[in-house]
Amino acid sequence: MTRPARVVVDLEAAQANLKRVRQAAPGRRVMAVIKADAYGHGLVSMAQALAGAEAFGVACLEEAVVLRDAGIRHPIVLLEGPFSSQELHEIRRLDLDTVIHDREQVRMLDALPDGRPLRLWIKLDTGMHRLGFPAEGFRALWRHLVEHRGVARPLRIMSHLASAHEPDHASVAVQLGVFNAVTQGIAGERSMANSAALLAWPETQLDWVRPGLMLYGVSPFAGRTAGDLGLQPVMSLVSGLIAVRRVPAGESVGYGGSWRCPEDMPVGVVAIGYGDGYPRHAASGTPVLVAGRRAALIGKASMDMLTVDLRPCPEARVGQPVVLWGPGLPVEEVARCADTIPYELLCAVRGRVRFHDQVAG
Repeated sequence: MTRPARVVVDLEAAQANLKRVRQAAPGRRVMAVIKADAYGHGLVSMAQALAGAEAFGVACLEEAVVLRDAGIRHPIVLLEGPFSSQELHEIRRLDLDTVIHDREQVRMLDALPDGRPLRLWIKLDTGMHRLGFPAEGFRALWRHLVEHRGVARPLRIMSHLASAHEPDHASVAVQLGVFNAVTQGIAGERSMANSAALLAWPETQLDWVRPGLMLYGVSPFAGRTAGDLGLQPVMSLVSGLIAVRRVPAGESVGYGGSWRCPEDMPVGVVAIGYGDGYPRHAASGTPVLVAGRRAALIGKASMDMLTVDLRPCPEARVGQPVVLWGPGLPVEEVARCADTIPYELLCAVRGRVRFHDQVAG
C-alpha cells in the first residue's frame, strides 16, 4: 500500500490567481515570483501554469537553469543578482535578466569582457535596508550604468516594501516617496509592489508588479484569508487515517505525554509528520479535516505521524482522507496555530511527500 501523504497542486487555481492579479493591477506587467521551488509548489509546473506572466522572478542562477533546461523561454530575473563574476557569463549565456544591488556587483560588471549587453534591474534601498543602493549617490550610479558598454538599455529600477502587509503602515508611503524623489526624471520602467502592496496600496503598482504569495492562493494579510481576497488555494496537503483507537480518560497521547484525554475518546493517527514538512510546533487544537469534517491535532507532531481528536468524527475509520491544509482549511489558519507564516509551511513540504498536479479534464 502506498503511503497516503501527498501534495495536490491545482494549476487552474494558479491561473485564476494570475487573473486576479490582472484584475487588481490592470495595465501593469507581471513578474511572477517563483523562487524557492515556487514556494514549494514545483518550479517548472508553476512556470508552465503561469505562462501568462511577462516574466519570472527567481532567487538564484540554479533556479533559472532548471527553468531554461525545461524549455522556459520567458524573461527570468535573478532577484539577488550575481554571486560571482563567473555567474555573469552564465547570465549572458542563458539570456537572463539580473538585479544589481551592491557595489561589488558593479565591479563585476566593469570587469566583464565585451559581449552581449546584460539586462539589468537596479535596486534602490528606500528604507527596508536589506538589499539595494542607498538614495545618496544613486543617480551617479545610474549614469555610470547607462553609459556602460556591457549594459543593455533601457535600465529598470525596483525597490522592496518592508511593511505592505500592514495596510495602515506609514512606512509604505515613506518608501514610495523616497523612490519617486530619487528616480524623478530618470527614464526606465519601475517596480515596487509585491502581493500585499498590489492589493492594498495601488499607488505602488507602477509599471511592473511582483506577486508571489497571492499567486499560490494565500493571503498576505493577517486576519484575512485567500477567499476574502478572491484567491483560490493552489496547494493541498493531504494524507489519510492509518489507525483509529479508543483511548481511556486520563491517558496521554504522543511524545512527552503533553496531552491527556479528558474522557474515553476516539483518537486517529494520520500518516504525515514533521519529516514531511508539517510543522512540529503546531499546537494541540490545530484544525484538520477528516473526511471533510473539522477535527483537531492533539499532542506533538511526530516525524511520520500526527494524532487527532476524532470526537467530532465518531464514524471515522481507517483509510479516510485527511486534509492538513487546502480548500476548506486555509493554510493561513494552520500557520496561526503553529505561530508561523504561510510562506514557511508551503516551502517546508519536501522529500517523500508525493506531488500531483491537478488539471481539469
